Amino acid sequence: MGKAVAALLALLLLSATGTKGEAVPRSALELRCQCVGTHSRFIHPKFIQNVNITPSGPHCKNVEVIATLRDGREVCLEPTAPWVKVLIKAILDK
Repeated sequence: MGKAVAALLALLLLSATGTKGEAVPRSALELRCQCVGTHSRFIHPKFIQNVNITPSGPHCKNVEVIATLRDGREVCLEPTAPWVKVLIKAILDK
């Protein structure tokens, strides 16, 4: 029994590592953070279709920056990454 529990726990931990930088499905919008993890590597703006910035609040203590890519994927960006700061500034200056 102990080995089965350990194997299940290891499987859950491995599956959680694959979610880095992905947004939680839209059904979970209301009362929790949308971002499980964040992506800090540069994404060229030509691949970004839309950017949503959600300030921290009672639903989530983190500022969340979610980019929708041209292929339809949603990626959570690290708001403290230098290139993300430049992107946010460009959006706010429009």
